[in-house]
Amino acid sequence: MFWFMQGLCFLPVFLVVWSSCTFIVSYIIALFRGDVDIIFPYISDTGANPPESCIFGLMTFISSCAGIATIYARYKYVEKLSEQNSLVKPCLNKATLWLGIIACFGMCIVATFQETAVTFVHDSGALLFFISGVVYIFLQSMISFQASPYGSSICVCRIRLIISIIAIVAFFPTVICAFFVKQTTLHRHTYDKDYPFHIASAVCEWIVAFSFICFFLTYIDDFKMFKLQVRTEYED
Repeated sequence: MFWFMQGLCFLPVFLVVWSSCTFIVSYIIALFRGDVDIIFPYISDTGANPPESCIFGLMTFISSCAGIATIYARYKYVEKLSEQNSLVKPCLNKATLWLGIIACFGMCIVATFQETAVTFVHDSGALLFFISGVVYIFLQSMISFQASPYGSSICVCRIRLIISIIAIVAFFPTVICAFFVKQTTLHRHTYDKDYPFHIASAVCEWIVAFSFICFFLTYIDDFKMFKLQVRTEYED
């Protein structure tokens, strides 16, 4: 059996590979069509115009569905670990589940409403995704330490904490610098007054996005150890 077929390992593997392809494919298409600049456009800029907007929207929606499945599987895994020894409080585990689902819903909003069409809704979805996502991975890092050594190794716990800290640190420049970006066009120039703010915000946005991807990469070993089963029962 291949390593990615063990347990539910395929869930985080698919999520990581598919999400990475979503960002990279839409960027490459937008770049070759001349719709964006080569130097750090916003992620949403790469999916603003058709046909890349169609591809970006579809692939992001699939990523959000895979994200919900992975987040739910993680929730059930932590729940199973805590059944006998109460390592993690059920309310904390459930809170991270809902935060993860909210983050995925934010992804759906970003995918559905392009920034050039409905800017306010798109930005609201992006903010919902980033805030919920950052809090989710930080709380999951805390849960990993609480469940150790029954869950992940201490090394994996530390890696998750480092990734979550990187995401938190990068989140603030993403949002703060974005408020100073006044230009709404997809092409920007070095002589624009808000260009330094745009670069700082865009770079940090890419860091936050790939921090999420790297975080789910750390789930792979955990997901090798369990499976979820659906049981059907007739009601009298």
